[in-house]
Amino acid sequence: MASGRRTNLALATLLIGAVITGLASNTIGVDWPLDLATVHGVMALAILGLAPWKSLVIRRGLRRRRTGNWTSLVLLGLTLTALSSGILHSTGLATRIGPLTIMQVHVGAAVIALAMAVQHFLRHPVPPRTTDIDRRAMLRATVLASGASVGWLGWQQTLRALAWPGADRRFTGSHERGSGDPDGLPVTSWFDDRVPGIDPDDWRVDVAGHDWTLASIREQPNEQFHALLDCTGGWYSIQSWEGVRLDHLLEAGDWRSFEVRSATGYSLLFPIRDLGRVYLVTTLGGEPLSPGHGYPARIVAPGRRGFWWVKWVVSIRPSMRPWWLQSPFPLT
Repeated sequence: MASGRRTNLALATLLIGAVITGLASNTIGVDWPLDLATVHGVMALAILGLAPWKSLVIRRGLRRRRTGNWTSLVLLGLTLTALSSGILHSTGLATRIGPLTIMQVHVGAAVIALAMAVQHFLRHPVPPRTTDIDRRAMLRATVLASGASVGWLGWQQTLRALAWPGADRRFTGSHERGSGDPDGLPVTSWFDDRVPGIDPDDWRVDVAGHDWTLASIREQPNEQFHALLDCTGGWYSIQSWEGVRLDHLLEAGDWRSFEVRSATGYSLLFPIRDLGRVYLVTTLGGEPLSPGHGYPARIVAPGRRGFWWVKWVVSIRPSMRPWWLQSPFPLT
């Protein structure tokens, strides 16, 4: 029973850690000293390493024929789905599973698995004890962590030896797609966003109460530059953009943040310091933006993940609300 307790506690810790590092690596667009994607991968392999011991725990539980045993099997299935889809994504050999992207399957299965794991723990609590952390337990944890780390390094070497696309993943785990080719840049939207039909003659962007037309924006000091778009869908692309930096349209003043809103209702709060490094762009690869890429104007936010790059912008308004006082990911 003690080994079963420790296995369950170790799995719970690893599952929570894998979800946290996965969400963090999917949110952060700058390279941290700690490679979150690598830590995420090592934790996933550690979960696989505990599979033989967990299978014994599951067998004992099924023999008791308790109500709710089915939740354990569903949780197992979701965990295996998250692990296998993550491994498949790392190879770069496939991007979709049916109508869903591999990352949608991976993240969805992981989040549901975490919710079910919490429910499972509440129904069958395994509170930690001081006796769970002894010399033998620490030795086992060290062996497990070392084995998972060696396995991760071996997997990376295998990808390179086979020359699979996954060998060149970015630190976020994303694969390169269509860099330098605007037609090769994938068209994606956040959840329920759909490409709106916008008449450029009627379109205006409200910047702190001042309406800007497409022509007046292009009369501002526009810059042409290259920026890397790293999408949470698991790909990145380097493209040539042209637009006006937001500090040419809006003064920082004493504001704490500014809100960018799309014609679809999608919105995000940026820290006011980003005015000097975020652009309202109207051109991609020397041509006007396509509808799918945000025509007439969209945000380009170098160093931030793709969900910050608001498309079809209709307003930019200063706010006294702290930028961090919002969901880490947009909810719609």
